[in-house]
Amino acid sequence: MKLSGPMFAAAVGVAVCCAAQTQAQQPAASMPDAVPDKMPFDTPYGPPISLARAQVAIQAAASEAGRRGWALNIAVMDSGANLVAFARMDGAQFGSVAIAQHKARAAVKYRRATRVFEDGVQKHGLTYMLSLDDVIASRGGIPLIEDGHLIGAIGCSGGTGTQDEAACTVGAATVNK
Repeated sequence: MKLSGPMFAAAVGVAVCCAAQTQAQQPAASMPDAVPDKMPFDTPYGPPISLARAQVAIQAAASEAGRRGWALNIAVMDSGANLVAFARMDGAQFGSVAIAQHKARAAVKYRRATRVFEDGVQKHGLTYMLSLDDVIASRGGIPLIEDGHLIGAIGCSGGTGTQDEAACTVGAATVNK
């Protein structure tokens, strides 16, 4: 059958519409296969954070959380991903004890803030990240860097991701200068 004039235009319109719907239903495209010149997140590991400094970071995060009325769990891991200090604020949910530690551990092991994983999964559809050992795709884990070396990480949990990250940022600022 030969289409002409208005019937041809209608057929083309239907084809374009169907193609657009099919494309809109496709999952988010993953990031291109670019090869970076430098290794990302290549902060060298340094000596472990001391207990005294870990406690200062926790106290700063807890003070920020308390000032805002948030009850959080706060953990600091050393550069080997070992727990150095932990605090559970009064009223903080029990389920977030392990999550705060997990966020700090992931930030140390992967040398990046856990927000990178959250953004990768939510904004870029990189769900494969969830299959990597010790990844947590939730903000609130921040590396602690001193003199260009990773000495540990702080993790907060119990609030929303943005609350956890805000408190952690204050705690991390006691080391990251």
